[in-house]
Amino acid sequence: MIRALVTTAILLIPAGTAAARPPEKSDLKLGLWFEDLRQPTTDLPCCNISDCRQTESRFVANHYEALIEGHWVLVPPNAIVDRTDNPTGHAVACWLPWGGILCFVKAPES
Repeated sequence: MIRALVTTAILLIPAGTAAARPPEKSDLKLGLWFEDLRQPTTDLPCCNISDCRQTESRFVANHYEALIEGHWVLVPPNAIVDRTDNPTGHAVACWLPWGGILCFVKAPES
């Protein structure tokens, strides 16, 4: 039993390391802005540039949806970060596959 757990943990280490890399074509100068994002309900960090992505968003029936890996995902109201200084020009979703959307920053008004 313990041997199986150790083997599983060893196999997951490279996957976790790969997930921590910034996305391709990231503007690393934005890293500090991403790191400054805080979850509205807990004031914990939203994550970092490796977990936050510029994305498309839409407002439907009184809620936001973000395009995550090709699927429209409901943005929890308590995940919306009230910031107007979004330098990306797009909506930003900070999410984890196992935790959902932790933070969402609306796209700048056009």
